[in-house]
Amino acid sequence: MAILLASFLWGTTGTAASFAPLASPMAIGAFAMGIGGLLQALLAYRHLWHDWPGLRANPALVLTGALAVAIYPLAFYSSMRFAGVATGTVVTIASAPLLTAVIERLFGNHNPMDRRWFVSLMLGISGILLLAHPGDQEQLPSTDSQHRFGIILGLVAGFTYALYSWIAVRLIQRGVRSQSAMAGLFVPASLILLGSLCLTGNQLFATPTGSAAVWYISLIPMFIGYVLFGYGLRHIDASRATLLTLFEPVVAAFMAVFVVGETITWYGWLGAGLIGVCLLIQTQKA
Repeated sequence: MAILLASFLWGTTGTAASFAPLASPMAIGAFAMGIGGLLQALLAYRHLWHDWPGLRANPALVLTGALAVAIYPLAFYSSMRFAGVATGTVVTIASAPLLTAVIERLFGNHNPMDRRWFVSLMLGISGILLLAHPGDQEQLPSTDSQHRFGIILGLVAGFTYALYSWIAVRLIQRGVRSQSAMAGLFVPASLILLGSLCLTGNQLFATPTGSAAVWYISLIPMFIGYVLFGYGLRHIDASRATLLTLFEPVVAAFMAVFVVGETITWYGWLGAGLIGVCLLIQTQKA
């Protein structure tokens, strides 16, 4: 349930970001992830102090995870810019569960890719493809090369999300508390992301409404959401966790309809139903 609640909060970010149209999507992602990471460090201060030996004993994991966290929002928001919002979101979210399972298969101690997992994944991917299928009014990139580059960036975002989720689980399995594991990855990444605002953040707080939206994304989805995500990783493996996050685009679609005023086709609602079946299978298994 913690993973699903985190996914619900993450699903509100797109609607919130629509209230800050002057801000760069990359700047919103960098600021939100950066502030959220620093707040996680403050929340986990005592745990970090006690778990510091465990983090220091795994420098390769911590460094790799921090780089993955830093790259993820930059790749994700850039993917949406080059390939379109629907395509960028689909490629990122749909690729993450499979890439996580591949990482666990190559470097973990077990194979999470059983028959039920594959059925859930196929239902989830099919649902997202239907839900995020571009409508007639969606503006696609002007060139095929930009579109392909956006898809590549979406795969990079999916891989980095899968990678830092798996690394967080590995740290937890090695005795590091979940709050410390997430904070240990997000603090160094936050420094990188906040530093990137020197290049992208000039319009971040251009309007009061936009400022409120940016702070909401930072405090609620990026801070509280990732605290819940870290808690959930204590109880299930990374591949199942990333599969449960397929709930995020369903929430985003409902928010777009009832808050922003967008419309969803009948096959989009069918896709939401398929994702619901996917989540039901996984939550019953958990």
